[in-house]
Order: sequence, then C-alpha cells, then structure tokens
Amino acid sequence: MKNPDFELKFKVRDYECDLQGIVNNANYQHYLEHTRHEFLLSRGISFADLHQRGIDAVIARIELNYKSPLRSRDEFVSQVRVETDGYKQIFHHEIIQIPENRVCVRAKAVNVCLVNGKLSRCEELCDQLTRKTS
Repeated sequence: MKNPDFELKFKVRDYECDLQGIVNNANYQHYLEHTRHEFLLSRGISFADLHQRGIDAVIARIELNYKSPLRSRDEFVSQVRVETDGYKQIFHHEIIQIPENRVCVRAKAVNVCLVNGKLSRCEELCDQLTRKTS
C-alpha cells in the first residue's frame, strides 16, 4: 500500500490456524479491526469516549479479498489508509507477510456513525481521521 496512514506488526499464533495449517478466514477480520482501533487511538479517538457522548462508530460493510494465506508464526504488517466520503469513513487495508512483502489480504471497511441513534456525519471523527501527522 502506498502511503498508509498507520501500520501495525503482528505474528500469527498457533490457535489462529485451522486444520489446513493456515490462518482461519475470520481471524483476518480480527487483525483488521485491531489495526483500526490502534489507528484511532493514535489519533486520540476512543470508542468509549465517543459512546459516552452518544456517538457510535460502526462498520456498515466490509469486503475482503484473500490473496495468499498466512501460517503459524508468520510475521506480517497490517496497514490502513482512510478517506471520508460524505457521512462514511472508508478504511482501505492490506495485510502483508514480511519479510517477503507478499500481499495476503486486501480489504475495504466502511464505517458510519450513529449520533444519538441517528445516522449522521461525525465531524470530529472525520477531522481526526483525515488530519495529517508529521
């Protein structure tokens, strides 16, 4: 991925693999979600704080394209880049096995916000996600 906004390094744990010896497909969503959460925290955004103020950020849709499997003890980096589109925040993800730099997963997660229970644009979230860091 060119110019990710954030990346996080992982190592596959044995229990994340299925009988075929590869990472079970559901675990990739865990990797992506953890990366998004850490990215948000790096931007000073806390789900708990948002919720206390009546703002709930929720994933409305996610698309995953599996390219190459990860296996136990593989090391990889999970990258994310975000853009906003109206009331949506779109998270573009790649999971890359290292050191070979082999793309394992490409994904797109679409987030929306419910403000006091109503679908709304959350200016605070959009501003924090799209601000440039030095």
